[in-house]
Amino acid sequence: MNNEWLNAYVLHRRPYRETSYIVDFFTLEEGRISAVAKGVKNSKSDKKSLLQPFQHLRLQLSGKSDLKNLRHVESVAPAISLMGTPLFCGMYLNELTNRIMPTGLASDGVYHAYEEGLTSLLQGDDIEVALRKFEFALLDEMGLLPDFTTDIEYEQPILPNCNYRFQHDTGFVCLPAEHENSKGLPGEALMSLAHGEFTPLSKKVAKVLCRDLLKPLIGDKPLKSRELFVATTKRR
Repeated sequence: MNNEWLNAYVLHRRPYRETSYIVDFFTLEEGRISAVAKGVKNSKSDKKSLLQPFQHLRLQLSGKSDLKNLRHVESVAPAISLMGTPLFCGMYLNELTNRIMPTGLASDGVYHAYEEGLTSLLQGDDIEVALRKFEFALLDEMGLLPDFTTDIEYEQPILPNCNYRFQHDTGFVCLPAEHENSKGLPGEALMSLAHGEFTPLSKKVAKVLCRDLLKPLIGDKPLKSRELFVATTKRR
């Protein structure tokens, strides 16, 4: 790793001793990894200015322990400047990645979904779609993304006019006809999600499913990005 250049984004940084930071990076080649940036905390060096979120970096690390040392860092592209709601959404992407992705697990799918999410937030695309696509990529990497095409109980295709309940560890099950007016998940929405289509209905279903599926991965500790967004919204 000493001579290997890694493509990376900063997920989080925190003070370490008097003059340094511990920085959590999300890299294409090595997944999530933490490193000490020595002597940059109180300096005006280029290295400190680069250790900010939403900027594509190249870096070199050294060390044999889980906590590496940051040797070199350079910018690949200008930082992505997010403001308002997109900024909180970008913070959410960072926090979700840091909380869920195991250390050292490289994932092309999640890394590229992360980059696409930041680009979508910058361009003003539909925020809900940007977040759901990234959440889907994370769930897929963790082996938790359900099959949106099949009723697992009867091994039949999902039907647009049926409602379904979701069973963890298995998948979608069609509700009996006598429960057709209950709060099931519309088959029409599941079929849309299977084809990557985010209609008003499928966006609602995707949000419910993602919150349910991500909850055990996130744990009981609240997400700071969500708390900050709620607090800021209340002050307006």
